[in-house]
Amino acid sequence: MGPITVADLIPVLQVAVGPVILVSGVGLLLLTMTNRLARVIDRSRLLYRELRDNPSVDRASAMAQMRTLTERARLIQRAITLAAVSVLLAAVLVIVLFLTAVFRWEDPWLIGLLFIGCMLSLIGSLLAFIRDLNRSLVALHLEVDQPDPRA
Repeated sequence: MGPITVADLIPVLQVAVGPVILVSGVGLLLLTMTNRLARVIDRSRLLYRELRDNPSVDRASAMAQMRTLTERARLIQRAITLAAVSVLLAAVLVIVLFLTAVFRWEDPWLIGLLFIGCMLSLIGSLLAFIRDLNRSLVALHLEVDQPDPRA
């Protein structure tokens, strides 16, 4: 076993491009999700202030809106957490790919499990994000006093 050369690392760099692109794409998704979370939190604060300061507010409707906003915040938090885990696993995958090349250590199971974990975390994140999008329509209907579209 001779010393590692740049030529030995080129295939590893080619393979590592996929997870690195994934990190970039999920980073943009995280930016979108954090913006949505900020909007939900801002709306919750406004609604709470309205409940506190205005006794004529329809409390039942406002509380229903608060429950929906709380549920949405939890969904977005879950989506952000799973997306961050996906990025973390992708970063670990890149490191493992380089270590396997440098030490000439083959462990396809570890690489496969890291990749599968990365993808499952991303799928979970996207499912939570989609659920939040659907809940946002319910929140809109509550806000404008229309019946729940699921009813």
